[in-house]
This record gives sequence, C-alpha cells and structure tokens, in this order.
Amino acid sequence: MPLDENSLLWRYVGDRRFVMSICRAVSLQMLHPSIASATHRFSMVESRVFVHKRRTTPCIIRSAYEDDFDALRRIRYSHDHFHGRRPDGRRYHALNPATFLFEHATYVDALFTCVDVFFGGLEPDDRERLYAETREWYGRYGISARELPATLTDFDEYFADALATELDPDPGLGWYRAQLLRPDYWYFRALPSPAVRAIQHPAAAEHLGVTPSRSDRRSLALTASMLRAADTVAPAHNIWPGEVRTKVLAARRPS
Repeated sequence: MPLDENSLLWRYVGDRRFVMSICRAVSLQMLHPSIASATHRFSMVESRVFVHKRRTTPCIIRSAYEDDFDALRRIRYSHDHFHGRRPDGRRYHALNPATFLFEHATYVDALFTCVDVFFGGLEPDDRERLYAETREWYGRYGISARELPATLTDFDEYFADALATELDPDPGLGWYRAQLLRPDYWYFRALPSPAVRAIQHPAAAEHLGVTPSRSDRRSLALTASMLRAADTVAPAHNIWPGEVRTKVLAARRPS
C-alpha cells in the first residue's frame, strides 16, 4: 500500500486538526497503566503530558510521509530504554508489541474521528482504504506487526476488546486528569473545553466522569466549521508540520 500523493493518509494526517484530535488518543493512552507510567517517568516534564506530545507528534506525523529520517530512528531506538515497573508492580516496556500496537491504535481511532468531525467523513470503501494505509504507517516503526488487525472490521473488534480489558484509571488519571479535560499547551489548547469533552472516546469519557452534552457537540461542530473556513482562505494554514506541507497540498490537489 504506497503512501504518496494519491493516498488518503497524506490528505489528513499532516493537519493541525489531526493534532487537535490527538487529545482523544492521549486520554486513552493515559488510561493504559503501562503507557501512563512510561510517559510520567521518561518525559522531559513528567507532569505535563501535552508538552511531551508536542515533542513526539512531529515524528508520528512525518513518518506517514517519510520512511527514513533521523527522528523516526531516534524514537524507535530510544524506546529501548523506556521500561520499568508500574505502581501495581507489573513490569512494562515501551516496545512491547501489544503496548505499542495499542498506542498506535489510539492514533488510528483519532485519525478516523478527525476525518469524521473536521472533513465530513468517508465512504465505506475509502474508510477501508485509509485503514490499509495506516497499516503501512505502522510498519515504518520497525515493530512487530504480527498482531496488527488486517481489516477495519478486525481493527474495530481488536480496539473494543482492548478498551474493555486494558484500561485502568490508576495511575494515569491521578497525574493527568485535569490536563486531559483542559489541554493547556500548543494546538491542543485551541479546542474549547466543551469541544474537548465532545471529542473524547466514550470509554475515556466514562473514566473521566464526563458526559458530553448537546452544547459540547455544538462547540465541536462550530470549531470544525471555523477551521474549514480557514482552508478556503489559506489552504496551507492548517497544515503541520512545515516539512510535510508540499506533500499534503499535492494529496489534496483535485485529480
């Protein structure tokens, strides 16, 4: 599955609206005790989860457009050192294939949510195509893909099971709950608090103790409308990081 100017992944992932949607992924990640423990111990600022994401997100995005660059290799090999014990005493390692797959899956879920909320969604065939492209994206990290779901239906089944069996609010919510509901850094803070509540995955919302209201959903829809309007005035305005701008514009060029 080539990733190039004809791919759907290139249209969407290099966009600050995807960055905003990552707040959905981060909540799920901080509900996974191994990911939360590794983030808290090895982040440059252990108490600021979105400062950590500001440093790692460029690599995550660029890896969809480039399959060989120094930051990608650095993240892959630096994770060799991210291991220890969770507060419950169980060992974790950031390169455990099951843990790494779950983290990637939260980004895939956030990407589909981004496309639905900010771009109007996709037809079923294109959704399957986009998922196939995310499999190629995952392969660039050099992690075992043995357990990577083969189809979007398989992914949905895997993700539902993982959310039902792997999440635990301890210790992540004790460290990060306030930030998850009110991101306070970079593009993440551009989402109003009601929109942040509306974009949460239902599993995360339940653990966070919030129930998105109709007003919250309106706030998210209004934010989406404003960002779409910005595209009509300045097509490159929402594209980020700058290194991928030319490739995103090429993918969005009418065929």
